[in-house]
Order: sequence, then C-alpha cells, then structure tokens
Amino acid sequence: MQNFEKRYEKVPVSIFTDASIASELVAKQVASLIREKAKKNEKCVLGLITGATAVGVYEQLALLHKKEGLSFKNVVAFNIDEYFPLHKDELQSRNKYLHEYLFNEVDIPEENIHLIEGDIEKSEIANFCRLYEEKIAAEGGIDLQLLGLDSRGQIGANEPGSMFNSRTRLITLDYSTRMGAASNFFGEENVPDYCITMGIGTIMEAKRIIMMAWGEGKAKTVLKMVEGPVTEMVPASVLQNHPNVSFIFDNASAAELTRIKTPWLTGSVRWSDKTIRRAVFWLCEKLDKPILKLTERDYNDSGLGELVAEAGPANKINIKVFNDLQHTITGWPGGKPDADDSTRPERANPFPKRVVVFSPHPDDDVISMGGTLARLSEHGHEVHVAYQTSGNIAVFDDEVTRFLDFVREISTVYGLDRQKAQKAYSEALAFFRNKRPGQLDLEDIKIAKTAIRQGEARSACRYLGIPEERTHFLNMPFYETGTVKKKPIGPEDVKIITDLLQTVKPHQIFAAGDLSDPHGTHRVCFIAILEALKKLKGEAWLDDCRLWLYRGAWQEWDVSEVDMAVPLSPEESRIKRMAIFKHQSQKDRPLFPGTDPREFWQRAEDRNRATAVKYDKLGMAEYQAMELFVRYRFDLQ
Repeated sequence: MQNFEKRYEKVPVSIFTDASIASELVAKQVASLIREKAKKNEKCVLGLITGATAVGVYEQLALLHKKEGLSFKNVVAFNIDEYFPLHKDELQSRNKYLHEYLFNEVDIPEENIHLIEGDIEKSEIANFCRLYEEKIAAEGGIDLQLLGLDSRGQIGANEPGSMFNSRTRLITLDYSTRMGAASNFFGEENVPDYCITMGIGTIMEAKRIIMMAWGEGKAKTVLKMVEGPVTEMVPASVLQNHPNVSFIFDNASAAELTRIKTPWLTGSVRWSDKTIRRAVFWLCEKLDKPILKLTERDYNDSGLGELVAEAGPANKINIKVFNDLQHTITGWPGGKPDADDSTRPERANPFPKRVVVFSPHPDDDVISMGGTLARLSEHGHEVHVAYQTSGNIAVFDDEVTRFLDFVREISTVYGLDRQKAQKAYSEALAFFRNKRPGQLDLEDIKIAKTAIRQGEARSACRYLGIPEERTHFLNMPFYETGTVKKKPIGPEDVKIITDLLQTVKPHQIFAAGDLSDPHGTHRVCFIAILEALKKLKGEAWLDDCRLWLYRGAWQEWDVSEVDMAVPLSPEESRIKRMAIFKHQSQKDRPLFPGTDPREFWQRAEDRNRATAVKYDKLGMAEYQAMELFVRYRFDLQ
C-alpha cells in the first residue's frame, strides 16, 4: 500500500537533515556492498562521479578504510565522464579529483582503475568509447553507480535532450553547463567545449543506482525528477524506470517536494506557527489574494480545511498571520531605543549595540545586507565588519597588472623605488603571459590580489560610515590554497573568529546563512562561527547576543521563514548599489559568476525588489526593496 504522504513521488526517496549525514549513509552502503562481494571472492564494480556531491562520500570511505580496515582490493572503478580536451594532471580533471579524494587514500589496485581519458586524440575517441563499454561488460557490468544531479537534470554529462538509449560518447557542452563550470576553470573562456560521458543507456544498465543531491539549488530539479514525467529534457527523470534505485537528498534539496513544501496536500499536518504561515502564504500566492481577503471557502477548496478546523475560523488565522508578518518589518535592525519591543524582531536595549557583521568574501556584506549595514551605521551602533577570507582567487590577472602599473607610474611622486615597482610589474606580466588556467599564482601576486580586495572592502565601509579600525581582515587559513579547492577547517580558523568575538563582545552577530551548500565557502565560514561560539560558552556577554543570518547573492530566504525584514527606500537602495560598486574587481564580470549572467548589484536589487513585491501582495505596505534575516538560535551544548 502506497504511503499517502509520498503519493506524488514516483521513486523511493530518503531525506536527511544535512549532506554530511546522508553522505555517511551512502558510504556505509557502498562499504557494505564491497564487503559482501569480498566474502564471495567477487569483484565489486563501482561507477563513480566527481564534484561537490561526492566529496563527503569519498571522505567517509577513506575513513572506513583507515579506521575499520575496509579494503578496496576487490573494487573495480569506472568514472562517469571527463572534460575534453583536458590532461589528467590538470586541476579540473576528473582523474585528478578521484585520485585526490579516493584512490590515493585507499588500497585499490591501479590496474582496477578505469577512467575516461580527456587527453587522447579526437580521432581516437569513438574507438576509446567502444572499448570503455567493452571493459564494463567484461567486468560483468556496474554493480553500483553513484550519481549526482546537475541543475538542469543531467546525469553524467548527458545534456537535456540526450537519448535514453545513448552510450559512452563525445558530447558538446551546453552554454549553461559551461557557465556552471566557469568557476572551476577560472573563467568561462577556459572551459572545454566537449565532454566524454557514459550514455544514459550505459548508466541505466547498472545493477543498482544511488542518486544524491544536496542544497537548495537542486530543489526544483529534484521535484521534476521525482514527481514529474519521464522526459529527455530532464535526463535524470529516466531513473524512474530503473528497478533498483535509491534517491538520497538533504532537507534543502528536497524542499520543493510536495510532502515538504505543501504537506497539507498529502495528509494530516502538525500545525506550528511557521507551518501555518507557510500554508497561508502558499494560499495567497495560489489565489493571488492578500492575507486579509482569504475566506473560509478559499481554505476549504484548497485542501486547508483541516487548518481551519483546528486553528480557525479563517479570519482568526488571517489576522494572526498578518500580524506576525507585519511584526517582522522594522526600520531599526539594531533595535529602537525607548520603544516597546514586545512585537519587534530586535530588543530595544542596549542601545547603541556592538555589532559584528561576518562576510565570507570581501563583498558579501554589501551585496547581501548593504542597506541594513548602512542603517546600523547611521543609527550609531558600533559596527565591525569581519571579512573571513581574502577572496584573492576571484581577482582577474589584468586587475593586478593595472594596479602594479599604477604603482610603477606613481612611485616617483611618493619617493618610492621605481626600479622595484618596474620589476614587480614586469615579473607579473611575464608570469601572466604563460599562466595556465588554474595555475597557482606567485606569492607576490596573491598578496597583490588580497590587497586589491581589501582596499575595495575598506572603500565600501568608508562609504557606509564604518571606520577603518572596525574593518577586520581575518584571512582564515583554510581558504589560502590559491585554488578553488580549499583545506578543511581547522583550529586556527576557529581561533581567529573566537579572538575577534572575545575582543568585541557583540550584542548582535550577522552571518551568511547559506547552510545548504555542503562545500561552499559560506558554509565553512558559518561552521567556524558556530565552533567559535561553542568555545566561548559561559561568557556573560554571549547570553545577551543574537545571531542573524542573511543569504548570499543567488538566493533569498523564503518569506515564511523570515524573522526580520528591513525595508529600503529608493535612496537606501542607491546607497547599497554604490557600496557594491566600490568592489570594482568584481564589477561588470566577476571571475566566478555561476550560471546567472547578471552582475552582483543587479542580482541584489532584483532580489530585494522581488521581496518587497511579495510583502506588498500579502497585504503589507509597499516598499522599494527589502532585506531579509532569519534568527539563528544557537545551541552551545
């Protein structure tokens, strides 16, 4: 009998609180299969993927090998795709990735590793693909194929429109795919035009498949894959036809599934204030009505009769939700002095407050909460901005050349050593002339790129009235690899945060709350903040400190989650834009743009304006723009 809660889902889905827990489970399932095969003296043939989705799984497998003696001697590995043309030693190579994250950490025999090669002659590709298929068949087929999900539903590098019976072959990468890979290649122009990939038909022949997805960026595609029709325009939807497939998601990637987003459509609901708010906002959007115009019939006709029966009548629900939403709005993000704060998101006292705004990169603060930052400064709070990483890998090489040229030309005016300035300029030009995409910068160039981003951040802070002595550049060590791949967070990273907080003893902390990205810089930076707060447990000032989370440049909080909404006037929106403009190295064309072609200031303005429109449609006052925050109630146990 089908579980009514999951009646919209066409495949077996397991949802976990976060990606680390899910990754551990997948690793244990892989390990179980390896051991089961070893007991029978059989090979275990694995189909492997690369990318952020698989990192946690491979780390757990390496841990099981080292701590529990899990042997990979009976494992035969095939990978799913490889960029073409690309040498196996290049930073972005799937070959290099698999060796770094898995093969070098375990005891798999080299002769058992079969990887797609990206550095063969183009004329040899067809024959290579045929032989690759034959190798898989000779091993008895793939026992377990791991899969990750691309934002448009790709599996492997099979673009939308790929035939379901396709085999291993060379494909041309779509523009969106190339833009998505641009960050790994330090610019879209460096992304290869092609990829050699297992075909969908090849993947579907695996005896078992585990599909994984993490993060809110995958949520809409997960919905199409799990609840939508089988279509070549969403290649992953074909997995609905596989006889032995498991779908493993974290909460964020599963957020659009019917049982998560609109659980009242799947059965009985345990109604909380947040769930009621979410249901009412959903109903408003569905019927294009503001909150106070919803009727009893609207609720009943849309599957919310149970809510009315439990918490009604309808007008009572409407008024409560309306008041709750109205109370999130404040022009005083640091609290309004000498005011009744019983229905305000922030307490009135103390005033002014000591505030620490953490910014993972040197522009996340102004992009995400520039208007609120300006308001806090204007109201006289002691605002400190802490830039957690240098952001130096996001500076174009020609920016360094431009600044070194300026230093060379201005050196004589300030009595500087022109010969040294000329030498630095010439050495940089010579290095950039022969630099390969992804190649590590010279130490002096890394320092110059860091200085550029710090200068821009100081300029933005000055513009917002934040003095230089309250601008902190933490340069957390985990980031300083010179590449997109970072080191794990360590005690030294946490200590930097702890020392700053202990010095300032803030009443408010603002931090980036992009928690659903399992391996992004924002998530790592937030984990460091939480670890620092745990270290500070018992400090008296911490009892009177609140932690507010903002979202980054790509996505906003859902209105139903919001605890504080700061409205911005047209003039304040302009101030925010000008603060973002101070980050000139990231303007016009950022080095890591993602798939969104808009500049950061455009993304921010469009997002803040869209939020104001949502509030307006729900029946609130009409504002130019709004910035949203969620209060994080940290547990120091």
